[in-house]
Amino acid sequence: MQSEQASSTPVQSTSLPSGSMLDRYFNITQRGSTLKREVIAGLTTFLAMVYSVIVVPNMLGTAGFDSGAVFIATCMIAAFGSLIMGLWANLPMAIGCAISLTAFTAFSMVLGQGISIPVTLGAIFLMGIVFTFVSVTGLRQWILTNLPKGIAHGTGIGIGLFLLLIATNSVQLIVASDVGLPVKLGDIHSLPVIAAIVGLAATIGLERRGVPGGILIVIVALSVFGLIFDPSVKYQGLFAWPDIMSEQSLIGKMDIMGALSPVVLPIVLALVMTAIFDATGTIRAVAGQANLLDKDDNIVGGGKALTSDSVSSIFAGVVGGAPAAVYIESAAGTAAGGKTGLTATIVGLLFLVMMFLAPLSYLVPAYATAPALMYVGLLMLSNVSKLNFDDKVDAMAGLTCAIFIILSSNIVTGIMLGFVTLVIGRICSGEIRALKPGVIAITLGLVIFYMGGWAI
Repeated sequence: MQSEQASSTPVQSTSLPSGSMLDRYFNITQRGSTLKREVIAGLTTFLAMVYSVIVVPNMLGTAGFDSGAVFIATCMIAAFGSLIMGLWANLPMAIGCAISLTAFTAFSMVLGQGISIPVTLGAIFLMGIVFTFVSVTGLRQWILTNLPKGIAHGTGIGIGLFLLLIATNSVQLIVASDVGLPVKLGDIHSLPVIAAIVGLAATIGLERRGVPGGILIVIVALSVFGLIFDPSVKYQGLFAWPDIMSEQSLIGKMDIMGALSPVVLPIVLALVMTAIFDATGTIRAVAGQANLLDKDDNIVGGGKALTSDSVSSIFAGVVGGAPAAVYIESAAGTAAGGKTGLTATIVGLLFLVMMFLAPLSYLVPAYATAPALMYVGLLMLSNVSKLNFDDKVDAMAGLTCAIFIILSSNIVTGIMLGFVTLVIGRICSGEIRALKPGVIAITLGLVIFYMGGWAI
């Protein structure tokens, strides 16, 4: 694993002088990284999540949002959130518009329930306010502290499986099935499928050899291949000036008073609950994959990390985008060796540049980034070795969490079923004294959330 190699090998000439301002600010040498690794990790993460500037505008555009305005908002949110995470929290985690919450915003709130776009943005803004309050008051940290080790590792396993499903489906390697099991093998002869499989194998080989930036090399190589041989990958220009102040701009168009109506407030709370466990679980999983946990299994700088993504959702409501969260794709950067906030800072700066280079986003096809996500998903399955099977209830609760994240395609659902399995398992095994009050409280809260029909 590249991230493990980064922590175990001595810092070479690619590192900054230990007394340089950049090194001191980001603790690059202290965390066993180098400037070169951080730059490569930032580029890798950016390329792994740049698809969001296409997917998010398309989804919200279906619901009546102006796609051009959403493109600008998506870039601004990713830049704002990633820069906060990098410059303030000093962690290699990038933030962007959460795809799951984007889908809920477009298809449930606007199209499904007929909520107007300004009120929807007001609801996102209020969600960010409540989410930030939960973060700064320590409630999210309390949840992390009371997250049993089995479920914590199970979340990492489940997210790894989820990444594999997302990546393979993006190139149609695994597709929905009309009969029998829910999924089936796609067209194995198609160019995207072949490119993704070859890319995965190449990534594994380059990482095994310890080639610096192996993941990034494969992404770039497949993008160039697509530009030359794939008719669907076309050069559509280089520069496009963002019209931030146009009539279609959604900046400042939120209706907060409308979002305070009895009809919308339950949706706001559902967004908050989903974000708490979805984003918190992702942050914990990515931090674990990057070896950024202290001796007590807590995230290094976790408090700032938890606040960074919640504040980003407030910003999302202001500029007219979807709720923000730490991207699972950040694990691609940590797998490439990223260990500090410089990785996230580079991602943020690249998204600022992307506002002016919109046409270039179409030069990175799904099969170029799919191998990176599949590789990271496979890496995250190593969390199985961290489960303590001497404590069978804890280990099985972790596996329950992992399996149902992938089966339900929902991180929160997996976490909820993991907690339920742990509590009932402890009671039936006669180990009720091993249950912390906080674990019981979280379990009851999640069960009420689901049984009340508020789950997204």
